[in-house]
Amino acid sequence: MDKNNGRLVMLALPLATFGLGYWVAPKEQLDEQVEQTGFLQVDTKKVLATTVESLRNENKLLVFSYKGTARVNVKRTKFWVLGGSQELIVPAVVNYYIDLSGLSLADVTFDEKAKLVRVKMPPVVIGDIAFQPEQATTINGGLLTFSQAQVDDLLKQNYKSARRAVTAQAQGTAMVDSARQRAIQNVQSYFEIPLRIVGQPDIKVAASF
Repeated sequence: MDKNNGRLVMLALPLATFGLGYWVAPKEQLDEQVEQTGFLQVDTKKVLATTVESLRNENKLLVFSYKGTARVNVKRTKFWVLGGSQELIVPAVVNYYIDLSGLSLADVTFDEKAKLVRVKMPPVVIGDIAFQPEQATTINGGLLTFSQAQVDDLLKQNYKSARRAVTAQAQGTAMVDSARQRAIQNVQSYFEIPLRIVGQPDIKVAASF
């Protein structure tokens, strides 16, 4: 066998193996996700339905996180003479979510002519505030703070004030707008990626609240 024939055999072997694997492989696996309607074509609505179900299973989707710092102070007076005070500086993390458990195909419309998918999203909600007490700074002062019980009581009051302060920060216009914009980007990506995978990169996705 000359060298040219040898090269042809070497090329033919992997091609034959690929062809055999293609015909032997089960074809019904693809149909569980998308419906094939023609050569390199898929049922776009089926892809969208699968994406919606996947997002529903995500339940709450984390879209944005904000780390702020609260600086609060509380004072106590006893018998109009003895006084105590405490200053608390504590960082906290606030997460923003969208609840996708109620998302349905009614919230998704496909304009085939314009090649545009529109998604109506649920509102952004703020999760629990996670304080980071290991990074907190506490400054105690006054006669009453010699008592550990008084220190603990002042700290409890300060954390209540800190929670209100961080909540106010998290609800600020700039933070909420950032969370909403990130939510739009995330949801659009969730719909665009499956469309690209099945060969529909020309379909655009527009998510809105």
